[in-house]
Amino acid sequence: MAIFVELAGVVLHGGTAALDEKILLSFRIVTDVGDPIGPKWVEEMMRDITALGGVGMLVFMTFIVLVYLLMEKYNKAALLLFVAIASGMAVSFTLKYGITRPRPDLVPHGSYVYTSSFPSGHAMMSALVYFTIAGLLSHIKLRKRVKSYFFFVATLLTISIGISRIYLGVHWPTDVLAGWLLGVGWAILTLFVLRYLKYRGWIGPQSEDK
Repeated sequence: MAIFVELAGVVLHGGTAALDEKILLSFRIVTDVGDPIGPKWVEEMMRDITALGGVGMLVFMTFIVLVYLLMEKYNKAALLLFVAIASGMAVSFTLKYGITRPRPDLVPHGSYVYTSSFPSGHAMMSALVYFTIAGLLSHIKLRKRVKSYFFFVATLLTISIGISRIYLGVHWPTDVLAGWLLGVGWAILTLFVLRYLKYRGWIGPQSEDK
């Protein structure tokens, strides 16, 4: 969280402008900044990937996992998931409307946007949702390699979604980095709460009345 605050201060004072522009333009054809690098199918794939970090998809994924946890009678774990995601979304929108950093204007946007730029909501919320889900599912008795697989998938999705936002020209790289920092930090905090509740015996197979 401290790194996020430090980064936000540097961004607000324009300290990352040159680096942001350089990285953003590296995803574009030198002779035509309106054209992202790679064939057209790559651009279409990036739109598909970015959709995995949209509000609708994240709410849908959260709902699926909530229902699963409730069906398995992990009611308190389900409540923790709901509170973590809902509070994270509130923080994301509050920061966006509070900081109001303009979206990149160097290149055409490859995706529709309707909020300000910092931090990236897609980057933050995908990190928060997917890592929190991975942690909560790992709470259920599973083999170690299955738990590792959950976190691998969460990492892959989070990184891919963040890169897609830069590729499509809708976020500065530091927007994405800030989103990652805040989202992962929020997920880690949630998983610390989960561990504490397990230690206290408030969350677990016995305490959930399975």
